[in-house]
Amino acid sequence: MNYRHGYHAGNFADVLKHLALCELLRLLTTKDKKLFVLDTHAGAGGYDLGSSLARRTGEAEAGIVRLAAAPRAGMPAAVVRYLAAVAAYDRKFGPAGGKPRRYPGSPRLVRAALRAGDRFVACELHPEEALALKREFAGDRAVEVRQADGYKALKALLPPVERRGLVLIDPPFEATDEYERLLRALGQGVKRFATGCYAVWYPVKDDAAATFAADLASLKPLILELHLQGIEPGRLAACALAVINPPWRFEEAMGEALPWIAAHLGPGVRATICAPPA
Repeated sequence: MNYRHGYHAGNFADVLKHLALCELLRLLTTKDKKLFVLDTHAGAGGYDLGSSLARRTGEAEAGIVRLAAAPRAGMPAAVVRYLAAVAAYDRKFGPAGGKPRRYPGSPRLVRAALRAGDRFVACELHPEEALALKREFAGDRAVEVRQADGYKALKALLPPVERRGLVLIDPPFEATDEYERLLRALGQGVKRFATGCYAVWYPVKDDAAATFAADLASLKPLILELHLQGIEPGRLAACALAVINPPWRFEEAMGEALPWIAAHLGPGVRATICAPPA
């Protein structure tokens, strides 16, 4: 439990993950029925891009900072909405101006999309991150923060009483058996709540990722990927988000947004979308 997302907040992986998350939440909240959201590896909630952690890697500069500076002409609607959500969180800490100073983690993006009656449980196992998350939502009755193993939460909280749900699984990938644990927990979750929407983030950096994607094939996910070029050895250069049971028009929105993002994140950035077999 050494992973701290503050080092990576706002990087290209967050751009992919949170763009998709914002669009999933928008589409899933268009229906009047209540929605349950579970974030299994929630992190601290929000991040200071000027902190020592963020400055040490500078990853936000090639992610959200670069995207926020992109021209608005021709920008896909999903990207406009994502950047608006980031800017809205940033404005909570002072007047907007210049490049982003604060970046919302997934819990903040979820909270901003919740309607009255929706329910959100955010799990985080790392003690310092969990404490920060609890402070982030202190007094907010719409958010339940648990210092807990997110994989176990899949079994404990599914199926939800709302019968409609979005589950975000974004592990740190520190453990050598992370893919195995993730696949096992996801399989249990889908078995208990087959109609839920699941968004699963994972790094694409070795054969294990390809094996994992192959193992997911039976669940017929929509897989979104971003690939960078010219990255130093040992640094993350590609990542994916597998979305199981995406809502109607989500694939269409990502098909428009991801190529545009790739074109504006820098030379050599490549986006791919792999639709499940019919």
